[in-house]
Amino acid sequence: MSGIRIQKTGEPDIVEASDGRLTLSVPIQIKRRSGRKLVTLPNGETVPVRPWDVAPTSIQLALARGHRWLAMLESGEAKSLKEIATREGIDNSYVSRMVNLTTLAPDIVAAILDDALPNHITLFDLAV
Repeated sequence: MSGIRIQKTGEPDIVEASDGRLTLSVPIQIKRRSGRKLVTLPNGETVPVRPWDVAPTSIQLALARGHRWLAMLESGEAKSLKEIATREGIDNSYVSRMVNLTTLAPDIVAAILDDALPNHITLFDLAV
């Protein structure tokens, strides 16, 4: 299929060909940000990113691990933190600190999930 492509900037446009086909042109620009493609409109506005398209942060992953490991303890799937550490092949103290994340205040958990924590707060500031 060969055809002439005309690029134009500005407003969206609909062009009708002589054979009845319609061509809709929408001026957008695709940029890469953090390895992901992001659609940018002519006015510089970006299309909102869907939450499931964004990779979780290390703090979000740690919080999820802590809740998973706590659930394993509560359900009896694991008898101790040491057993979880052995299964996962990691240090017992790391498992303990991640499980401690489950006791954070709800507003801190919400900030973690919304990725709204101040940049100076790190995982190991929270995981004591």
